[in-house]
Amino acid sequence: MSVNRRFSSCRGVAFEIKPHADLFAIPSAPIINSNSRSIRSTWLPWGSFSRVAHASSQLSLHRSVSRTSSHFCDVDEDEDDEEDAETLADIEEGHELADQEKVAAAAAAAEVSSLPPRPLPRKEPSSSSRLSVILLDQGLFTVYKRLFVVCLVLNITGVVLAATDEFSYARNRPALFSIANIFALVLCRSEAFLRIVFWAAVKVLGRWWVPLRVKTATTSFLQCLGGVHSGCGVSSVAWLVYALVLTLKDRENTSPEIVAVASAILGLLGFSCLAAFPLIRHLHHNVFERTHRFAGWTALALLWVFVTLTISFDPVTKSYVSDDFWSGLTKTQEFWFTVGITVLIITPWLTVRRVPVRMSSPSGHASIIKFDGGVKAGILGRISPSPFSEWHAFGIISDDKKEHMMLAGAVGDFTKSLVANPPTHLWVRQVHFAGLPYLTNMYGKVLLVATGSGICVFLSFLLQPCKADVCLLWVTKGVEQNFGREIKEWMTGHPEQKVIVHDTAVLGRPNVSEMTVETAKKFGAEVVIVTSNPQGSKDVVNACKASGIAAFGPIWDS
Repeated sequence: MSVNRRFSSCRGVAFEIKPHADLFAIPSAPIINSNSRSIRSTWLPWGSFSRVAHASSQLSLHRSVSRTSSHFCDVDEDEDDEEDAETLADIEEGHELADQEKVAAAAAAAEVSSLPPRPLPRKEPSSSSRLSVILLDQGLFTVYKRLFVVCLVLNITGVVLAATDEFSYARNRPALFSIANIFALVLCRSEAFLRIVFWAAVKVLGRWWVPLRVKTATTSFLQCLGGVHSGCGVSSVAWLVYALVLTLKDRENTSPEIVAVASAILGLLGFSCLAAFPLIRHLHHNVFERTHRFAGWTALALLWVFVTLTISFDPVTKSYVSDDFWSGLTKTQEFWFTVGITVLIITPWLTVRRVPVRMSSPSGHASIIKFDGGVKAGILGRISPSPFSEWHAFGIISDDKKEHMMLAGAVGDFTKSLVANPPTHLWVRQVHFAGLPYLTNMYGKVLLVATGSGICVFLSFLLQPCKADVCLLWVTKGVEQNFGREIKEWMTGHPEQKVIVHDTAVLGRPNVSEMTVETAKKFGAEVVIVTSNPQGSKDVVNACKASGIAAFGPIWDS
């Protein structure tokens, strides 16, 4: 890396930096930059705005902090600083500022004192940026959307063939296909099942002779299984609509109870699909989560009623019979699919426990939650203040020995409450789940990129043996001040080429995409895995792919 390099931040803010030999050192003199929008302001770490005031022969820098955002990199909070909040909104939207040129410190101070302040334009809140990434910027042909389309097309084709008497088995048992789709969508979201699948993928494909293309294709598929989940969800509604149409045409051979129960299930499934629509899910996540949970449980109970009624109903006598009911029930595919759905849904709830936790807050911007028991690298866990209301997933830090911990940035109501009112107990699911970072062990050399509290899921790769050769790049602000001495010590003692910490409090905002590509090429990484905000992850992944490097980052429905 050259001595002087122009960078733009992961949110698109340009500036100049000078690397420092000690990543955690405070430079003797700050770097002052001018801005084409307002040269009275200069960028300092982490989106904070600093005001420059002339005091005799030297410059005095007064830091003001900015508001908390959903961006992992942001940990500052000041509800009263409107100007800084507007500037932060600009950063979070990813709008590119005009190029900045280095000027002498004395000249900058003189100009600042003579120019009147110019108000910065107001920007939309960061949530609209996230929504834009979710709805538009991910593209039309992502793996997720392709899986969704494949599932939907196959099922709609089956419905059309059944309706035209080309698929007699489906025409005679359309409800079975609806139940089978429900089983498939629940299976794709079963954390216990996926833990086994991820383990098998690493075990089978994590060998040197397996082509990189096979590994990256598997990673893409496993990361985007949500496409199968949502595709099967919509398909189950289509099959159930078709089944109801056929039933109403032949209503003399069925019972009104069966029609009523099937209609209720259809309504619940349709309501769940609407609540899962990206716009609603993003803007009203708690509504989506609770709708999925309680509507799903109600639909499952009604599904048992539906299966029981359809098996016991005799269309000849138009009554419910009990003779050989159980033997007839166990011989039907509908029954066994319903059993599978029930087991998959109940299993994670059987592992829910209220456990003691040890809380600490290195700053008002993050909390560290410690639990008993070691955990493998790349594993994530869910915690909740109230198990029937909301669950929150966090990466797990552990040396796989006596304890593990989670790092929660204070960016939402729940995470802020962890800092303001630290609990002594939390609800947990004891079966942890595997996510994208777990697949690190499938590769030979991996560059792990994190911003802010996104580092937590990668720290385990430094604390315990890892099959892959990993290099860690972390862009954050005030490591010890915001995340504590313990985490800072974990980052030290490693070769400089393996652990790279870019402290924006010292070095300013970097262009994370450019830095990632440069580091990946230097390290010889087979793949890059990034955890950041949606826009930041998207920028890094696109930059890597443009440079011919395979890269993955969490998607909105990971």
